[in-house]
Amino acid sequence: MTINTPPHSPARHARVNDAPATSATAASSADSSGSAAGSSAAVSAAVSAAVSAVSSTGASAATCARRAPRWAAYGATAALVLLIALCVAWEWRVAPLRPGGSALVLKALPLLLALRGVWRRNLYTLQWASMLVLLYLMEGIVRGMSDRGPSATLAWLEALLALLFFVCALAYVAPFKRAARRAKKTA
Repeated sequence: MTINTPPHSPARHARVNDAPATSATAASSADSSGSAAGSSAAVSAAVSAAVSAVSSTGASAATCARRAPRWAAYGATAALVLLIALCVAWEWRVAPLRPGGSALVLKALPLLLALRGVWRRNLYTLQWASMLVLLYLMEGIVRGMSDRGPSATLAWLEALLALLFFVCALAYVAPFKRAARRAKKTA
């Protein structure tokens, strides 16, 4: 099972629910064979295969979906949206480097690329976006210490939002990473 599907994905639920259907099919084919000893052995083998399939693939992913804090996903999405809005407003209207706006407004584009995946709770997107947002954290700290006036305040706000996104993204991804590590260790 792919660990990086979002918890509300129909593909995840279909894969988790496929294992019992497979065991029921094996049990019905074993019952049609006719021998009582052969059918009970086939049924027990099918049940044990279904249990191992669910425990090795579906249970860990379903458990991750339950353990992944919702607040972290919502916090990451909200922080990213606010960070995008701050970057655009800061460099376009509030305190641009040049009057009338500057080309630094384009720094919001990489964040816009990540927005769809973060909104859908895609683990891969949350992982690379958490690394990307560290650049915004660094920029916020540097400009917060070097700029003056409203630009310094906006820079510290950018650093705060970037840090909030980073923490929320890691809190959301952590249970999935732990489950993948456990699955790799047992396989």
